[in-house]
Amino acid sequence: MNLFDVYTLWDIEPVSAKGCKVWDKNGVEYLDLYGGHAVISIGHLHSHYIDKITKQIHNIGFYSNSVFNSLQTELADKLGGQSGYPDYSLFLCNSGAEANENALKLASFHTEKDKVLAFSGSFHGRTSGAVAVTNNPAIQSPFNAQHKVTFVPLNDIVAVENELKSGSYAAVIVEGIQGVAGIFEPESEFLKQLESLCKRYNAVLILDEIQSGYGRTGKFFAHQHADIRPDLITVAKGMGNGFPIGGVLISPAFEAKKGMLGTTFGGSHLACAAAIAVLDVMKAESLVENAAAVGGYLIDELSKINGIAEIRGRGLMIGVQLKPEQADLRNKLLFEEHIFTGGAKNNVMRLLPPLSISKTEATIFLQSLKKRINL
Repeated sequence: MNLFDVYTLWDIEPVSAKGCKVWDKNGVEYLDLYGGHAVISIGHLHSHYIDKITKQIHNIGFYSNSVFNSLQTELADKLGGQSGYPDYSLFLCNSGAEANENALKLASFHTEKDKVLAFSGSFHGRTSGAVAVTNNPAIQSPFNAQHKVTFVPLNDIVAVENELKSGSYAAVIVEGIQGVAGIFEPESEFLKQLESLCKRYNAVLILDEIQSGYGRTGKFFAHQHADIRPDLITVAKGMGNGFPIGGVLISPAFEAKKGMLGTTFGGSHLACAAAIAVLDVMKAESLVENAAAVGGYLIDELSKINGIAEIRGRGLMIGVQLKPEQADLRNKLLFEEHIFTGGAKNNVMRLLPPLSISKTEATIFLQSLKKRINL
């Protein structure tokens, strides 16, 4: 049997990692400014993370959600406290797409409506409802396209109200920062007005913080820079530092009913152990604050480099808009400087390093970038 060939792969196989570094099967060391697509939050193979998972697997790795699992309660308590949402409830699942699917379903249950408003450039996942609210027809099958979704431009509050005033929308879904589109932020005033309009027209506000959350922007959630409180918040990538886990933070306004949501693997003992370890390390090592400090340093220094078209983002979610003649810059950094970076639409380099990255490691990247841009 062959693998289903859907990925474009670099000819590199990482076999070990530590902190912000990975090593391939040939022993070549790489600096990781990609974090496995914003997944590695506390650094590769953190000792506390290894210890928590190892101890857990020696006790029990999995049982179904038909029995009590105190690790779920511990995770919800710690996440509520550290994120600033202690009064919200937590539904645990396995991925970002699944988190968004459940958020959309909750919104429809709550409002008894079936339309969703999303934004140009959005990416919310590849499963049925999640890909339907993703603004990319190339990855939507005819089956996915049957959902009732309307797209409007990001930061266009007039376009939003023109749709919501119909009263037919169950939800509005927006990313804390658009990642796949190339690091585009919803403006703070736009988010404030969006929150107000959702309340006025009885639409649920869903904040997709799957990539932009968990400390990446220098606050626990990106939307907290705008001082708003969404009805539903979806999380995943940085939540487990590589262990598959996702979740929905749910406002007290939502009433839980037995059987309305469910999952086989979500909130397993191992997944919760991983997620608890992540929160422990984030708090003990002040990683949200480190993301703000090192991210600010990176953005300041990147803005001084000639040859870069534009810098966007916050904290350690940074978009470097490259000029057309620099289309091969990421490959040069990877194969000649041994530095992983991410990509996005329209020749954008995405920087999504572990939140534990040091200023020294950031400086190594900056020096390599300057060198390759000037060649």
